[in-house]
Order: sequence, then C-alpha cells, then structure tokens
Amino acid sequence: MKNIMTLFYSLLLSFTISCSDEAEEILTEVPTPDQNALYFPPIDSEEWETTTITDLGWNTDAEQPLYNFLEEKNTKAFIILKNGKIVVERYFNGGSAFDNNPWYSAGKTLTAFTVGLAQQEGLLDINTSSATYLGTQWADITTDQEQAITVKNHLMMTTGLDYNVSNQNCTDFDCLSFLNEPGNFWYYHNAAYTLLTDIVAGAANTDYNTYFDTKLKNKIGMNGTWVSIGYANIYYSTARSMARFGLLNLNKGIWDNNQILSDQNYFTEMTTTSQNLNQAYGYLWWLNGKSSFRAPAFEDEFPGELMPDGPSDLIAGLGKDDQKLYVVPSQNLVIIRMGDDTGQALLGPSSFDNELWIKINALIN
Repeated sequence: MKNIMTLFYSLLLSFTISCSDEAEEILTEVPTPDQNALYFPPIDSEEWETTTITDLGWNTDAEQPLYNFLEEKNTKAFIILKNGKIVVERYFNGGSAFDNNPWYSAGKTLTAFTVGLAQQEGLLDINTSSATYLGTQWADITTDQEQAITVKNHLMMTTGLDYNVSNQNCTDFDCLSFLNEPGNFWYYHNAAYTLLTDIVAGAANTDYNTYFDTKLKNKIGMNGTWVSIGYANIYYSTARSMARFGLLNLNKGIWDNNQILSDQNYFTEMTTTSQNLNQAYGYLWWLNGKSSFRAPAFEDEFPGELMPDGPSDLIAGLGKDDQKLYVVPSQNLVIIRMGDDTGQALLGPSSFDNELWIKINALIN
C-alpha cells in the first residue's frame, strides 16, 4: 500500500510540474501589443485617444517653432495623427475644433473615393464612357468625341476638354469643347472633375450628397456638407473630420474592421500613378516621391518631387489656400492643415508644402 501511495504522489508531482511548465510556456507565448496598430475613434462621439510628443520620443524643441510657423501662415487648424491617435491638435488665428472649414480641391479625394464605392457596388464602370451616366449632349462636342471620354479620364484629368476658357469651373454645355483626344494630355481642369458628381448621381439614380453621406461620411463619423459655390462643389467640415478621412485612407479604405472600400484594386489605382502624363497624380490624389510632376494652371512638366523634404510615399489632398491632407503609410501618419491663404498658395502643391515638411521633420525625427 505504501508503495502504491508513493507512486501516486510521484505521478501527481510530475503532472503538476508538467502543467506548470506548460502554463509558463503559454504565458511566454502571449504576443505583446502591436505599438503600430491603428486606433479608430468611435463614429458616434467626440472621443479620440491621444498620445504625446514625449511618449513618441519626438523632438520637443521643434514643437514651438512649428506652431509659430503655422500661426504666421494663417493656419486655422492643424492635426497630427500617429497610429490613429492625436499627437498634435492646435487651432490658431481664431480657429476652433468646431469650425467647418473648406477643403477646396483637397475634397477631390472624397469624390475619387466615392466613385470607387459606386463602382464597387456595380453602379458604374470607370472604363465606360461618361456619357453613359451623364446622358447625351453634355458637352459641345460630337457624339464620337463624347463617347471616347471615360469616367477614368475625369479621374485622371485627361478628358481632352478645352481648358482655355474664361471660367475653368464652368460645366455648361458651351463651356465644354474639344481640344485633344482623351488620354493624350494632362491638365488640371476643374469642370471635368466637377462632372464626376453628376456621374455618380446618374449611376446611383440619387442625389450625390445623399449617396456620399450614406456610403462614406456616416460610416466613419465625419461631419460636414457639400456646398455649391458657382459651378464648384466645395466640402466643408471640421479638421477632425478631414483627419477621419485621412485615417480611412491610411488603412486602405477599411475603418476599424469595417471594409468601406473593399475594392483594393481601385484603391491602389487611386493612390498610385494613374497615367504616364503626370507621374505625381493618381485618381485626384497627389503623389510624392516621383521624378517629375505637373501642376495646376501650368502646361509644363517640372523635374523633381512635389515635396522634396516630404516622405517619398506621401499621398495628399491639396486645395486652394493651402488646405492639406497628408497621408504617410510608412510612418502611420495623417496630417491636416486648414486655414487661409499662406501667401504661397496654388490649387495644388506649393512651396508651403516643403517648408511645412521641414518643420514637421524637425519634430518627428
């Protein structure tokens, strides 16, 4: 009996040690949290997690010079997100977190994304003639010329419509005439872009604003609205709403676990060089890191990068008066600048971009 009990306790001790070793092994295999995992703020509240410049090991000595520069350049709102969390959120020159500011041409990125959603739903095909959705005689060109212009040409700024008109925003029939074959020349023609809202509305058989709100805005907790000013459609929102859209694109069209734009082929086409006429342009997104670029209001090609001091993988929405939406995938950064004219503003890239990146680099490096 004694030998049996001794054997029992020996087996029990061995089992206990074995279980302890296995538990220790399991504990050591628990993965550490991914410090680069993206955070997404809730869509139904103003809650937004933050981190600090000190926590990230950034250069605190460069913080105030950045703020001074932004204030001097008529900035109203400035935000830096790192991994989705707010690192910097500052307002200047009477601006506040509650102001709805114009995106101007930075809002073209919203339209490009919305076109992708409509294609994803099978409502349109960007390789199809835009007349399919606009109807006939939407421009003062022949039927053959009309049929040759695709939705993609509108996205790429290669419609071939004549931009040598007194008002490049005008979308009236007699403002839209033939200049060259579509796909043969790149020019930043606002009227050709603006027609995309009518293309989406025609494809979805609903008002563009309603489609945009339902399919994009409400799904990521943005505020804001499209406002018609003359021929142009301008989006107005808070800086945080622009940051939400930037975060959505940082994660390639996925908001947290919700796939908003699941068509990854379209997303890639939208955010990479879309044609061989302007390396720095996707579908209404500006692209850094290319060997040359064309700029709004110019027919010439310029050598070098859009922003030599900016990250080479930076993609951007750029608007009048230097509205800036920067997305930097390699660093999990989203940066927003909204405000008034900096004194160096063009419709797209300007010298302000590079000056700003010099200041940002001093902070984050």
